Amino acid sequence: MRIATSIIVFFSILSHSFGQAKNSPLQISHLTGDFYVYKTFHDYKGTLISANAMYLVTDKGVVLFDAPWDPAQFQPLLDSIKSRYKKEVVMYFATHSHEDRAGGFEFYRKKGIKTYSIKATDEILKKENKIRAEFVIPNDSIFEVGEYKFEVYFPGKGHAPDNIVVWFDKEKVLYGGCFVKSTEAKDLGYLGDADVNEWENSIKKAQSKFRTPKYSIPGHDDWTDIESLNHTLKMVQEYKNKKVSDKLNKK
Repeated sequence: MRIATSIIVFFSILSHSFGQAKNSPLQISHLTGDFYVYKTFHDYKGTLISANAMYLVTDKGVVLFDAPWDPAQFQPLLDSIKSRYKKEVVMYFATHSHEDRAGGFEFYRKKGIKTYSIKATDEILKKENKIRAEFVIPNDSIFEVGEYKFEVYFPGKGHAPDNIVVWFDKEKVLYGGCFVKSTEAKDLGYLGDADVNEWENSIKKAQSKFRTPKYSIPGHDDWTDIESLNHTLKMVQEYKNKKVSDKLNKK
């Protein structure tokens, strides 16, 4: 059943990719209903890495979940949304403080878009003397925008001390950001701000709270496999076990 679901999602992506070239710096794909995943790219230490983000089209405007990693795509994203749906972006949520998520606060706030983060993200950005969101929200918050309702949820520390996820209960869409690793991922990636020990418990909390996702969107790489959260948990456990093993071998 899971394999069949992945195949359906894959072909849906092929048929709704707006005919964009593979090397386009901004790639938008239809997820389901009024949900869209967009991909941008950034040169990280000589390697071009993709970053996934998402937006939702409502009758009250478009809600953006994370900004493009490439600042050159800040305006093209708005232009593309305006052209496709004849709507403006009205809200932007950053799922943690890293540049591939919160890098658009200044640009989008100047455009009159309401910007949001949790307190932990705000405190990190303040400490780093970076632009912060206009609105600081509780860790666990419910929003209703037009005909849609969603929950912003802090499961605990993981990839970052402030990583949140977004859950759409009716549509069973889980937007995980960098808290969730793609099933393509071979390792946990950047761990400079991670708390791997807490990550396992945080994943289990998210799994317990959001039991039946039809879509689970990771922060990077392929996002079509709903097993991404399980894959993340497995990698976290393997990483922790290896650390324990290495420590014992040094004794």
